[in-house]
Amino acid sequence: MLAVKNIETWYDLIRALHGISFEIRQGAIVALLGSNGAGKTTTLKTIMRLLEDDQPEKGTIEFMGKRIDRMDTEEIVRLGISYVPEGREVFPELTVMENILMGAYTRKDRKGIQEDIDGILKQFPILSERRNQQAGHLSGGEQQMLAIGRALMSRPKLLMLDEPSLGLSPLLTKEIFNIIQKINQQGVTILLVEQNVNMALKYSHYAFLMENGRIVRADKPEILREDDDVKEFYLGIATETSVKGYKRYRRKVRFR
Repeated sequence: MLAVKNIETWYDLIRALHGISFEIRQGAIVALLGSNGAGKTTTLKTIMRLLEDDQPEKGTIEFMGKRIDRMDTEEIVRLGISYVPEGREVFPELTVMENILMGAYTRKDRKGIQEDIDGILKQFPILSERRNQQAGHLSGGEQQMLAIGRALMSRPKLLMLDEPSLGLSPLLTKEIFNIIQKINQQGVTILLVEQNVNMALKYSHYAFLMENGRIVRADKPEILREDDDVKEFYLGIATETSVKGYKRYRRKVRFR
């Protein structure tokens, strides 16, 4: 569905992406993981053409066999890609309903728009209850549901989510991931950037690990969860290797 090939993205004189390449198959939930500053958000914004006009500097991006790396963002949305940014970025002074309608700005089919609104309010009952309330007065979890609902209004084939659990409680995080899974089961492919690596690996079908603007590992979640480096650096689990290293360090300190 999506093919990113040798992409380089720069911020002024700083290269943020170092020739990254990856593919996403239709119908999958794919996680893009890594520490802060690894290049995850830059990757999503590069795909959506939300950076400078000349981005990316090198490489190509294809969606459903069509090259999109020189298209306008609006054209990309029309083709079937929606993006939920980090921090949700709802329109705080607009109502819940007005925010949802903003997601349909590229559409003209009134009947279809109303059907999708009804479907989203059914999927997110709390939004139905708050439909006339200003979005800025919603809780973090409610705003995340609103941002996802708004993105679904363009009827995406691919939904890209940037840190959907950011700032949410463990209970709300689980609820958001259950929603993501249901959306995927309805036929929408998901590209997910997430700091909660444990949850991302639990719900995804495939994952890429990024470091310093490069993809350094790609595998199935069940394999990554058993990798010592992933356990230690991403899941915070002490491995046999790390424990032995720590014991050696303690012995050196004791006899210094």
